[in-house]
Amino acid sequence: MNVVNSLLETIEKNYIHGFSSKETVKLDFDEISFGLVKKWASEKMKQFKLGGFIILKSSENHYHVLFDKRVSWSKNMKIVAWISLESRNKGLLEWLRMQCIKECSTLRVSPKGKKKSPRIVFRYGSQNHEIKEFLKYRKLALKCY
Repeated sequence: MNVVNSLLETIEKNYIHGFSSKETVKLDFDEISFGLVKKWASEKMKQFKLGGFIILKSSENHYHVLFDKRVSWSKNMKIVAWISLESRNKGLLEWLRMQCIKECSTLRVSPKGKKKSPRIVFRYGSQNHEIKEFLKYRKLALKCY
């Protein structure tokens, strides 16, 4: 039993679970108000015809946005690049760079250090495609965690 507890403790301290996909448009905003995140998500959902979105709060003034329509990796990164440039959010620009390097974008679903798991704070529009897949993965990952 001690070995199992020790292993679980190691996993909790050292591993961060995330949702990765090349076809899901995701954003990771830092140091920004909820109102601005909602504005950017709404505008860009309409502009790029992304169907719907959810906003998750990852910590104080830090938000994740996930859109519902599946797109190619190329279009995904074009959309994220446009939003990064227009919003001038340094955290989002840095996140974009890392996703391009990895060639796949990831948003955290598990706790990270003292930060709790990101929680859904807003939903809008279609939730039946990429958001549905994200929520299934999130539920499974949190169950395992």
